[in-house]
Amino acid sequence: MAYKLLIDGKLVDGAATLDVIDPATGAVFETCARADAAQLDEAVAAAKRAFPAWSALPHAERRVYLERLADAMEARFAEFCTLLTREQGKPTPQAQFEIGGTVAALRYFAAQDLPIELIRETEQEKIVEQRIPLGVIAAITPWNFPIILLMLKLAPALAIGNTMVAKPAPSTPLTTALFGELAADILPPGVLNVIVDANDLGARLTDHPDVAKVSFTGSTATGKRVMASAAGTLKRLTLELGGNDAAIILDDADVKTVAPKVFDAAMINAGQVCLAVKRVYAPRPMMDALCAEFARLGAEAVVDDGLNQGATIGPVQNKAQYDKVLALIDEAKSEGRVVVGGEPLGRDGYFIAPTVIRDLPDDARLVREEQFGPVFPVLAYDDLDEVIARANDSDFGLGGTIWTSDPDRGMAVALRIHSGTVWVNKHLDMPFDIPFGGAKQSGLGREQGVDGMKEFTQAKIINIAKR
Repeated sequence: MAYKLLIDGKLVDGAATLDVIDPATGAVFETCARADAAQLDEAVAAAKRAFPAWSALPHAERRVYLERLADAMEARFAEFCTLLTREQGKPTPQAQFEIGGTVAALRYFAAQDLPIELIRETEQEKIVEQRIPLGVIAAITPWNFPIILLMLKLAPALAIGNTMVAKPAPSTPLTTALFGELAADILPPGVLNVIVDANDLGARLTDHPDVAKVSFTGSTATGKRVMASAAGTLKRLTLELGGNDAAIILDDADVKTVAPKVFDAAMINAGQVCLAVKRVYAPRPMMDALCAEFARLGAEAVVDDGLNQGATIGPVQNKAQYDKVLALIDEAKSEGRVVVGGEPLGRDGYFIAPTVIRDLPDDARLVREEQFGPVFPVLAYDDLDEVIARANDSDFGLGGTIWTSDPDRGMAVALRIHSGTVWVNKHLDMPFDIPFGGAKQSGLGREQGVDGMKEFTQAKIINIAKR
């Protein structure tokens, strides 16, 4: 099928086309329309024109539109799942989870509103806060979860009354383009516009004078450029950036219980998750038993094309990331000991054997940097205060996990971790009503929950004298 841009309610060809590679083969399997600067400007203009009428609709009417979109996506569930695996690489069960979550997010946020809030009322005065939509939102999304991360921006933004220009990552544009096809038949023209580029239109979008807010998910380095680009017009920003999440295993944890949970928390989506476990800290006496479990789990993992039944780990999504991860592994092999893996698979596509490396120094790149691939280090510690300090010694602060047989003790440790989210004895549990976001260089602002919805609005205080 033809994957097109969505501009002002119409599906249109791009000024050029973009090849899309299946990471399980390393070969082109589809093409997508690619926009030029003029088409980007048309999309922003369309969103600006659509904003007054869309924001003026009662919330109940906007909700109906968004629920129709959810119905339309659900009706093509299998098509979305297969397409997501083809362009992103994740195994089918994980693709089904993402598409199911996307539909659920659309339904959840469609039902949410931000009514006028009474702050104070006395005989003399009444003070309320009104939340009003900002205008045109630029949603820039990454390649690891291309459609659900779009929906966590689109659903609350549109439900509140904003309009949007969405720009997916160039290596995973197809599920977003397919969603744009559904929106063309359902939403009023201009409410949602989909622009695909080759990483050449981002700055034009983020510094566009008619864009009121940029909601960006991606690397910290790119987030800094987005922030600088937005400064000229003081755009509102939400930046969900990189992480280097620590998993701290306490000395009362059961190795056989904890090891598979930590391994899965590191290897989900081939490790390509901003909130994945990126470094594991274990008590020194536990190291040998824990690493033996990791070796078994790595050897048992089925690394394969995500469309093949039984695959548990798919390929790295693109060649640049594949090369980066292999370079980190090669460097780490010279500084530590390989527990399992350590090599690419000898086949087409961007497959890397799940890799665990122990006994690295704290200044090793695999410890300090976000690897974003199927590899993690295991580091020994001797003292709880010491490991908390080491975990916090990072420019990142997105998430983290504590593993223990005593949840109260886990809570006490979590209170000392410098990150936006800390889980105890679980991972990646992210209900839509709970906000998340990063500390330090892992980002600004919040997504999800009431806090996340408010990020797409301007607060207005109305202060009334009653007598």
